[in-house]
Amino acid sequence: MTPLLKSRITLVVVAAMFFTSFGIALYLIRSGWQPTATRNAGELLQPPVELGDLGLLHADGQAFGWEPDRRLWRVVVIPSDDCGEPCLKLTDTLYRVWVSEGRHADRVQMLWFGSVPAQAPQYRAFLPMQVSPALRAKLPASHVEGSLAVYLIDPSGFLVMRYAPGFDPTGLRKDLARLLKVTE
Repeated sequence: MTPLLKSRITLVVVAAMFFTSFGIALYLIRSGWQPTATRNAGELLQPPVELGDLGLLHADGQAFGWEPDRRLWRVVVIPSDDCGEPCLKLTDTLYRVWVSEGRHADRVQMLWFGSVPAQAPQYRAFLPMQVSPALRAKLPASHVEGSLAVYLIDPSGFLVMRYAPGFDPTGLRKDLARLLKVTE
């Protein structure tokens, strides 16, 4: 076999491998195939729900500003009025998630829409908010009143992810770390 023929065969094999993998990927995309497992721990909401147009208020009545230029991610909780011990545990969990973000912690806010448990940890990213019927109305149908589901809002004000009640805080921490790194 001549060196020229050997080079041509190598070129054809490399081109065939490239176009075959490209063709398989194109087929999978067009057929609507989705992977069964994803890297994120939360449930990705499709389509994302826009919340930037809501007039949300802090617990003291001041208007909440979205500030998209700061690239803040928001973790949202809408507890029931008589939550008690589960809410206290959740506030502690959220505090630990926030602390675990290290140098990126200042790019995460915890928005609590309702009454805050008396012994809840107080830190600069924990923002008590007024109950918002407009926000409640925009939540996905999977939200159950008082279920203590946790939601994630992207820096542009879109509700993008939901964590079911009793979620693993490690999953939220990992998702936040990944998202903070991507939007750095």
